[in-house]
Amino acid sequence: MTSFKPQQPITRLLDSPSGDSLVDFRARAMQSRAEAAERRRTDLANQSSRSKSPEERIRLWEVLHAVRLPKSEAHRLLAVIAADTGLTGAEVQHEQHRRAAVKAAT
Repeated sequence: MTSFKPQQPITRLLDSPSGDSLVDFRARAMQSRAEAAERRRTDLANQSSRSKSPEERIRLWEVLHAVRLPKSEAHRLLAVIAADTGLTGAEVQHEQHRRAAVKAAT
């Protein structure tokens, strides 16, 4: 019985269409995940940065958490948004009112 001996290293058997090896693909994937994690860390820091406006902080919070700012002034999520963004409850409510006014004007 003869044993199978590949002509190429096993990592080349699973080549991508671009010709990269599995090892190269894994390295790129790890790099991509590291870059995404760093962007998230930066965005989390920016969502409570005093150099950002309340509107910017809330917008960043919405993107990071994939949740829109509730329209109800009594919604429990407003306290979470205020805490995560470093804003007061009144500042979050002010952004609610600002958005409502913009929507009403259009």
